[in-house]
Amino acid sequence: MPELPEVEALREFLTGHLVGREIERVLPVAVSVLKTYDPPPTALEGTVTAVERYGKFLDIDADGTHLVTHLARAGWLRWHDSLPEGLPRPGKGPLALRVVLDTGAGFDLTEAGTQKRLAVYVTEAPLDLPGIARLGPDPLAADFDEERFAELLAGERRQIKGALRDQSLIAGVGNAYSDEILHAARMSPFRLTSSLTEEDVHGLHVALLATLTEAVERSRGVAAGRLKAEKKSGLRVHGRTGEPCPVCGDTIREVSFADSSLQYCPTCQTGGKLLADRRMSRLLK
Repeated sequence: MPELPEVEALREFLTGHLVGREIERVLPVAVSVLKTYDPPPTALEGTVTAVERYGKFLDIDADGTHLVTHLARAGWLRWHDSLPEGLPRPGKGPLALRVVLDTGAGFDLTEAGTQKRLAVYVTEAPLDLPGIARLGPDPLAADFDEERFAELLAGERRQIKGALRDQSLIAGVGNAYSDEILHAARMSPFRLTSSLTEEDVHGLHVALLATLTEAVERSRGVAAGRLKAEKKSGLRVHGRTGEPCPVCGDTIREVSFADSSLQYCPTCQTGGKLLADRRMSRLLK
């Protein structure tokens, strides 16, 4: 799933490729992709004035009408310097929506798999969309200091992994980067927020900012089509079950859930103990 660093990289990429250019057509291909019906996609035909990011949402402003998308788990944006000729046909392929510029360039929004969660909104008020309106603060914002982070966690009574992934608490962090942040902070994903000391909060805040900032810097300037590979290459524990931890050499372990999994290093994060499976959700004794 694209998270804050990848969506931020897409924002920068599209800013350079879209701003000042004319959208000629917006072509929804998959029936399920459009979540709004007024204004229609034709209202986006105009000059792109800005590209913004809200958490994991990407917002393209075309003369005051906004194309907002959330890529969900399997969605992606594919840029074309020259789009294929002819109209795309609805079918079983991954193409969900196409945006055509007057130059013949443009991009496709695609979604792999059978679970269709890619969402596109056409709106004049992106901040009023429910998904954006409920977002917590952006961790890369200038005012996201340690004091504010501590205040956010102070009202929580749950496992830190879930707190970091909660978009209404902190915008933009998902499954992969929460694993990376907790590994950098040397903290168990099952640690309860209510047990965190001031020192713990300080270390977690440092790890959060460093992990996201480094990921954004790695992605900066990378072409849209290569961002997925760039993300995977930069991850130290997430998605690396069975591999050696790059810090201590211990074997990276996994906890599986119904539709996701987390990865961690026992030596770095849990004092050598193995985390229980999804049925127990506590440390093995």
